[in-house]
Amino acid sequence: MRKLFLLVTLLAPTIAASAQTPDPIEDNSFLIEEAYNQEKGVIQYIHTFFRTRNGDWGYSFTNEYPIKVQQHQFSYTINVVRADGRVGIGDTYINYRYQIAGMKEGARVAAAPRFSVILPTGDFKKGRGAGAVGYQFNIPISVKVAKKLVTHWNAGVTVTPHARNKAGDKATTTAFNLGQSTIFLAKWNFNLMFETAWYRNQSVSSPGRTSNDYALLLNPGVRWAWNLKNGFQVVPGVAVPLGVGPSRGERGMYLYLSFEK
Repeated sequence: MRKLFLLVTLLAPTIAASAQTPDPIEDNSFLIEEAYNQEKGVIQYIHTFFRTRNGDWGYSFTNEYPIKVQQHQFSYTINVVRADGRVGIGDTYINYRYQIAGMKEGARVAAAPRFSVILPTGDFKKGRGAGAVGYQFNIPISVKVAKKLVTHWNAGVTVTPHARNKAGDKATTTAFNLGQSTIFLAKWNFNLMFETAWYRNQSVSSPGRTSNDYALLLNPGVRWAWNLKNGFQVVPGVAVPLGVGPSRGERGMYLYLSFEK
């Protein structure tokens, strides 16, 4: 259960994209990153909350801005986590995404590689951070398979030189993530979602040494959209991450809420 909590709270909050109105929702998935940057002049505010059945939880706030044009996007993510009965700030993500495909209207394929710097704002002695600056690179690709069916594909790597464990031991850790999601557009403002996410994570076991952890999650969920008179679009969502294989028996609850104007 601890592994599931760390993966969802430290990796998932970094993924976010844009929504369009009145076109079908092109918002954030939950564990998988969609390849749609924010449109020019559109700012998005994203809240996520994840809780495991043992009582640990994580909250994240992400703010996204286009940098003058849709092709370039800046965002940051602030995390708050409850681990081992204690609440505190987690590590902070500073993100840049470059839209290399999918900006033309009607495009079937979109791609927007992301590079993130992970700031060690979480207390590593209490298990809320890596204890060192990290770097993450993720490639999301979105494909419109049919009028009401869209798929999203992710592959990424996270490297943290001089990561530390609770005892202060240091080593370089390398993590990999792969994922896929299928979105069924039941209506333009209501989606059924099914995500699959695989992670190989590393932690510091002793000075200069690391150990590997593996996780495989299935994540069914739904999201929907409300368009308000003041121009805001509100997108709530809910999902239930379920562990299989190396994560068998683990489960949690994932809540999502974004505001965009």
